[in-house]
Amino acid sequence: MPQVTDRIVLASASPRRCEMLTRLGLDFEVIPSSTDEALLANEAPEAHVIRLSQAKALEVAKHHERSGRWFIGSDTVVVRDEAILGKPVDAADAAAMLVSLSGRSHRVISGYAVHDRESGQTLSAAVTTKVFFKDLTTREIEGYIATGEPFDKAGSYAIQGIGSFMVPKIEGSYTNVVGLPLCEVIAALEELGAIELFGSSD
Repeated sequence: MPQVTDRIVLASASPRRCEMLTRLGLDFEVIPSSTDEALLANEAPEAHVIRLSQAKALEVAKHHERSGRWFIGSDTVVVRDEAILGKPVDAADAAAMLVSLSGRSHRVISGYAVHDRESGQTLSAAVTTKVFFKDLTTREIEGYIATGEPFDKAGSYAIQGIGSFMVPKIEGSYTNVVGLPLCEVIAALEELGAIELFGSSD
């Protein structure tokens, strides 16, 4: 279990990000950010997720009545060619997204930011994973949508859920596709002195 040097705060309401950090044995608090997640004009996907990750962490950290020193922000987008796919607005939108992803690859890009409120330092970056979909039948698409799983997911699928049946392979980080690139986030927490993995060697 990582040794935490001070209070860590996850600036996200995502149950998936919370679950991943919990599985690592981290002691942290969840305080969702109220940051506007709208895409800016001509904003590249990588710039978008980094900007929002930083904004989420800093927005929560600026409320000094809240405890905590280390603030984690993250944002994830699904990118088909150069189009960012958000969460579907209805079943027809979900079906259109899944049809567009069927039988081809796309990118999942997650940004992360770890902010140290004491020093003012923030470490942030974007991580990209290439995801491949099998050819989907109309029956599979309709059946998957009927489960309800696509409706709060960017790109209309969850690789960690029922949607795993669509994904024969990925190139890159699996946790990045779920919504938080854990290897990079843990490395940032270590670099900033927020955690110490496996204790001291002394």
